[in-house]
Amino acid sequence: MTESIQKAFAAEFGRAPEVVARAPGRIEFIGNHTDYNGGPVLGAAIDRGVWVALARRDDRARRFASDSVPGSAAVEVAAGPITRQAGRASWTNYPLGVLSVMPSFGFKIPEGFDYLAMSDLPSGAGLSSSAAIELASALCFLAVTEQSCPPDVLARMGRKAENDFVGVPCGILDQGVSAFGRTDHLVHIDCRELKFSHVTLPPGVNFWIFNTHAKHALVDGLYAERHRECMQAAEALGVPLLADTNLAALDAAADRIPAVIAKRARHVLGEIARVGETVAALAAGRIARVGELLTASHRSSQHLFENSAPELDCLVDALDRAPGVHGARLTGGGFGGAVLAVTGPGFDGRDAARVGVKYETAFGSRPEILHLMSGDGARVVFRTDD
Repeated sequence: MTESIQKAFAAEFGRAPEVVARAPGRIEFIGNHTDYNGGPVLGAAIDRGVWVALARRDDRARRFASDSVPGSAAVEVAAGPITRQAGRASWTNYPLGVLSVMPSFGFKIPEGFDYLAMSDLPSGAGLSSSAAIELASALCFLAVTEQSCPPDVLARMGRKAENDFVGVPCGILDQGVSAFGRTDHLVHIDCRELKFSHVTLPPGVNFWIFNTHAKHALVDGLYAERHRECMQAAEALGVPLLADTNLAALDAAADRIPAVIAKRARHVLGEIARVGETVAALAAGRIARVGELLTASHRSSQHLFENSAPELDCLVDALDRAPGVHGARLTGGGFGGAVLAVTGPGFDGRDAARVGVKYETAFGSRPEILHLMSGDGARVVFRTDD
């Protein structure tokens, strides 16, 4: 892909890029909506992602192009104050958001540039293309201004761009996993302390993604609504974040917390416990127990947090009965998107296709099926001075 984006950049802008960076998409392994509640989360960087190529301009023009909008002219964003874009240019809010927050981290920004993004991540699958484009963009902006930053700062910068500029109140999961990814490992994030570590995956673990193509649009408000509900639950329990309390305290306060708010809190607190149990089970090599925890996570999302969808539930039901599947759950923010199945090496494409047929019987179309591997985190992959 590095060579492909260099050629595409030259075709689009008539010159070679100075720098190319790549950031991976991610799988949310377990820890659904725990991150912004101060809890832990486990994720895996994957072997698909977003590439960004960049070259500075002598003027202050900022020209953006993407392979997701082929056949259209590059979007030119006016120089001067960085403002949110709408319509055809709305995708540029992710790199523009990074530019807008870089000074608050002590970094200078490039004034004018040509920019091209390419991706092999499927859209709407909950694999966090937004975090990947934020981190790949940041690495390019830093490289052409001869700056660098550690991965924890890179992750925090991407999150701030998405929170403050794009307007999605996400936690650090997506950016943290994309920044810290390591092949054959999960990334463990303590979201309260912003501490990052790695958990080894047992041999033979495979990831399968079943993308429903059902609507997955976090900015539409459902994600923000769940965020507000969690903050309301924490306030009702007298703590800054839900990670500061426990299920016993929630039970004791049941008569003074609205039922819906209590359900959201019960999911988050249960999920925090499941993350800890998953880390212990992985360390002990108890992959069957890991699978049980993944499926339990989905059922909690389905019934307590209510961020699943009939399409996702259908897939989890089918996978739960399929030989060779350890466990399955929605991955990402929910409200559509994709299901993650964690399997042994005996589960293959024919098994996945049979699950797809069951889905087609129920919904009239087959899901997109991806067999993914774990991968490394965001990095610069080409510089003209290398």
